[in-house]
Amino acid sequence: MLGKASVFLIGPMGSGKTAVGRHLSRALGLPFYDSDAEIERRTGVDIAFIFEKEGEAGFRQREREALEALTLLARIVLATGGGAVLLPENRRHLAERGCVVYLQTSVAQQAQRVRHGRNRPLLSDADASARLGQLMDARAPLYGEIADITVSTDGRRVQSVAEQILRELAAARAAP
Repeated sequence: MLGKASVFLIGPMGSGKTAVGRHLSRALGLPFYDSDAEIERRTGVDIAFIFEKEGEAGFRQREREALEALTLLARIVLATGGGAVLLPENRRHLAERGCVVYLQTSVAQQAQRVRHGRNRPLLSDADASARLGQLMDARAPLYGEIADITVSTDGRRVQSVAEQILRELAAARAAP
C-alpha cells in the first residue's frame, strides 16, 4: 500500500463509492473520477442504454477499457462500479496501481439506499433485495481479495466514512 498515491473505491452499488470518493478527493486535493461516469462520457449514452443494447458482457468490456486507462492516471481518487471486480484483469490493475478501499455494506442497507435510484440495470425486473443478495454472494470475496482497507458504511454518513479512510491511509503511510 505504501507508495500507492491513488485511492480506488470498490464495493457494491449503494455503498457510497461516488459520494465518499468526492469527499476524499477534496480532502486529499486529488482529482476525482467515477468509472461509470467515464464510460458514459466516452460513449455518449447512459449505462442502462449500454446494458440494453450490448448486454452485461458489452458493458463489462467497456468497463475494462475505462478502468485500464483510469488506473494508469497518477494521484487520483476513483469510484468504480459494483461489478468492476468481476474481471481478473480489473482486480489486478486496481490492486497493483492504487490503494484499494472496500466500502462494505449490508444488503439491507443497499436496498434502502438504491430503492429510489434509477440507472441500475442489474436491478430491473428483479426483487431488489434478493438480487442484491445474489450479487453480494458472488462479489464480496472478490472485494475482500484486493482490499487494502475495508470500511463499513452501514448507518454512517459520508463524512464519517471518509474521515475513517483518511485516518487509515495516514496510519498505513506512517507504518514502517
